Amino acid sequence: MIHRDSPAERSFHTPLEQQEIRYRKGDTIELIITDHAEKDKCFGKTAEGMGVMVSGILAPGDRVSAQVYKVKQRYLEARTIEVLTPSPDRVEPVCPVFGSCGGCKWMHVSYEAQLRYKHKKVTDSLAHIGGFENPSVLPVLAAPDALHYRNKVEFSCSNMRYLLQTEIDSDELARPKTFALGFHAPGNFEKVLDLDTCYLAKPCMNKVLNLVRDFALERGLAPYAAKAHEGYLRNLALRYSERHDQLMVNIVTSWYDAALMQALKERLEAAMPEQRMTILNNVTTRKNTVATGEQEYVISGDGYVTERLGDLDFRISANSFFQTNTRQAETLYDQIIAVGGITPEDTVYDLYCGTGTITLYLARHCRQAIGIEVVESAVRDAEMNAELNGLSNTVFFQADLKNFHAMQEALAPYAKPRIIVTDPPRAGMHPKALDTMLKLQPERIVYVSCNPDNLARDGKEIAARGYKMSSAQPVDMFPQTNHIETVACFERVE
Repeated sequence: MIHRDSPAERSFHTPLEQQEIRYRKGDTIELIITDHAEKDKCFGKTAEGMGVMVSGILAPGDRVSAQVYKVKQRYLEARTIEVLTPSPDRVEPVCPVFGSCGGCKWMHVSYEAQLRYKHKKVTDSLAHIGGFENPSVLPVLAAPDALHYRNKVEFSCSNMRYLLQTEIDSDELARPKTFALGFHAPGNFEKVLDLDTCYLAKPCMNKVLNLVRDFALERGLAPYAAKAHEGYLRNLALRYSERHDQLMVNIVTSWYDAALMQALKERLEAAMPEQRMTILNNVTTRKNTVATGEQEYVISGDGYVTERLGDLDFRISANSFFQTNTRQAETLYDQIIAVGGITPEDTVYDLYCGTGTITLYLARHCRQAIGIEVVESAVRDAEMNAELNGLSNTVFFQADLKNFHAMQEALAPYAKPRIIVTDPPRAGMHPKALDTMLKLQPERIVYVSCNPDNLARDGKEIAARGYKMSSAQPVDMFPQTNHIETVACFERVE
């Protein structure tokens, strides 16, 4: 349906193929949302059959009115005006600032529906991008906790607080306009939404968030101004070890103030006496909002936390990578072992091994696990974690996967892999790295991906080089968001 000022323009009494319907910028249209699309948009069709990419907080099944802002040859782009009839998949978001905060995208959708949408996303990517006919995508493995599951959260501090529409409408400020500690507003690197509670963070993290905010306001600490590159308090990065109940509090500032850090330490310890805690101060002068420092000061505790996956312990420092959902990380790694068919006689290569969590998890089930990673500091952490767990059947290399000949030379003393596990960045594997992996000719490739589109793209090339995809197992690591992890298995065709 399309609404315009002229009644003639609103009347369409002949079939679509017998008339030319012209849409214009500013038109108001009605449509049913049928699917999710890229960049947080949804897709639907008008009654006349025109495809529309719609922005807004939507769910498949919603009937909406929207205003066209771009007209293309094959589709329209529009912004939601109103949800006329809500989808049966909709629920009331538990977070009062949902929609203003950029963290959760699907909190307005029931968890059962989230799993259904994610399964469809993986299936569609493999079919349409990868060219896999009727891909065998297993049901999504649901997270045991749909809320409060994150073991790492990074809050930002800003001198520009993002104002909620209710404040703008009422003309009353609920809090100071020049201080905020929370998450950046979507698409805005300067303004921060001031938060009391993140519903994905652990309760102890939210308690620290409010304690640090109160301390900063009492002391008059200057929040960081991203554009002017001024101010003291930049970030609050928190990590939590679920298995050992350890909390890391990392204050990121523009300079070091020993007396101030001591006072904050005393405040936190007095307010949370039962909590095992380490407190750090990362100091940076960089002109960005990334929560890492050039110098690190340990204010109290060991300066790291230790988390357990299976029967292995991993030491996690402030700036090292670790899966943000501890329970689902175990599920993910168990799936790698299951679909890989790993035996005690196998040599397994783990590409993009990072700090070695997957490599070490695999090492308990095979003869030798070899981890390959380009980042030197990650390799050092991996070797330290191997020593921490007493695993002597692991080897870690700092190597560039794009250089096949260098890889061949480094790995010459070791057995060829029967199984290769690859867990590349979200962008997928570089074509040269993919070529290196395929030249090693393993019997089985286990591809772990957080981006279904790039899994499909790389999977298409793997299939073209003599492999068939035997299974794809989605694992929901990130409830309330549109992200999904997938463990896909490719077997060499003899």
